[in-house]
Amino acid sequence: MSTISVDLVVIGGGLGGCAATLAACSQGLRVLLIEETEWLGGQVTSQGVPPDEHQWIEEFGSTRRYRNYRENVRQSYKRIMQITDTKEPLNPGNGLVSNLCHDPRVSLHVLNEMLLPFTMTNQLIIKLRTKVVQVKRNGKAVQAIVLDSGETIRALYFIDATESGEILPLADLDYVTGAESKAETGEPHALDSADPDDIQAFIYVLAMEYREGENHQIDRPEMYDFWREFHPDIWPDKLLSFYAPHPITKEKRQYTLFREEQGFPLWEYRRMFHSTLYDTPRATGDITLMNWPQNDYFLGNIYDVSPQEREKHLYQAKQLSLSLLYWLQTEAPRSDGGKGYPGLKLRYDVFDTKDGLAKSAYIRESRRIKAEYCITEKDVSPDFNEGKTGKFYRDRVGIGSYSIDLHPSMTGRNYLDIKALPFHIPLGALIPKDIDNLLAGCKNIGTTHITNGCYRLHPTEWNIGEACGELVAFCLGKETSPKEVRENDKLLIQFQNDLRASGFELEWPEEFYH
Repeated sequence: MSTISVDLVVIGGGLGGCAATLAACSQGLRVLLIEETEWLGGQVTSQGVPPDEHQWIEEFGSTRRYRNYRENVRQSYKRIMQITDTKEPLNPGNGLVSNLCHDPRVSLHVLNEMLLPFTMTNQLIIKLRTKVVQVKRNGKAVQAIVLDSGETIRALYFIDATESGEILPLADLDYVTGAESKAETGEPHALDSADPDDIQAFIYVLAMEYREGENHQIDRPEMYDFWREFHPDIWPDKLLSFYAPHPITKEKRQYTLFREEQGFPLWEYRRMFHSTLYDTPRATGDITLMNWPQNDYFLGNIYDVSPQEREKHLYQAKQLSLSLLYWLQTEAPRSDGGKGYPGLKLRYDVFDTKDGLAKSAYIRESRRIKAEYCITEKDVSPDFNEGKTGKFYRDRVGIGSYSIDLHPSMTGRNYLDIKALPFHIPLGALIPKDIDNLLAGCKNIGTTHITNGCYRLHPTEWNIGEACGELVAFCLGKETSPKEVRENDKLLIQFQNDLRASGFELEWPEEFYH
């Protein structure tokens, strides 16, 4: 088979991978981007998770390219849809989780368009529906990778931007899974003993439209009887119910489908299409994305397990999401005393899949590199930092903000949702200790199980990937290495100045520090 040589290979086409590619291509590098599904965009497209973002995102707290991506999403709606409500900023779905709840297909279009200038000139090669099956390593350097097509790819640098750190075991890198111990990290909320299986739930998202008065009931899922009766020990009721633990207090919390009923309105949470905003030739209902407590899957992990175990848990997770939909259609209690919402229509077209589910599972917690620097709870906790931000790293390459939000785990632990200060992203967390030309560009950076809960969201993942792309270009231009950039004050300052020129924010506004 053929051999391809490029400057950089980015493995994983999620937000981190796309951002890394954009940055590296903008600096003139020849890049190969590999994605195992047929869609770029990761959590915001093939996984169906609208942007989870901090409260200042419209003003600051992201890179310029991420802001451009967000604005391109809005401009796409304004260009192709007849909008009846001109309130700014446009929230296409009027969802609660974000100011930018939108259709995954719009993000797919936007990301492809942002990358198009580089593919048109063949500076960028994109290989979809492709997996890496082998990593060829010599000492502290990756020399090449082998694809499932048989092709060998050689490059000067590699970025692992996969959703679960898939390259780490293939490259024989040291990595961590699950929860560390207090003795290892000194974190107040760490376990007394480390547990590599204590990994957050993953989820299969689906899209559904509501059409009052119609019947769109799906076939009874094969595992419906199991999921209908399933009552986890950590749950206040059956999983298929309108009750779940409050993420912060763990008290029994009531949910509901629609706002006019009692409880937290699930329908609006990740609504991606709000029909009242648009004038369409044919009447349509609102569309929401089902990413709720009730379809979090925590019965087993899907990496570092046998292929049979992986397939079992993927199947059961899909069955959980379909069973929740079937329960909503047929048995969910209504405020009028009736049961079920048969007008809920599974929108197979949104993800273009036979079962109507997202193309891939949303994996919250990846394998994590043993990095030059590991971010711990004390770095971001208000209990250990004075002022309004977390630890101010000398080698910072970006900023972000989110609470420490851990979902139920595979070992039966409940939510952990605690405060985290607006934080900085240290360069050391992107650099593995035991290899020189591979960087972590997604959720696989040097966080702990706990700090993964605030570093895993959309704008932070983008910033991480983009910083990796810029770093590779800087290292090639200066004939240096990532570790040297971090350790050498002169190089580090030059790199940080280059980042600022490229639109990175390395500090929060001045008032955050006083």
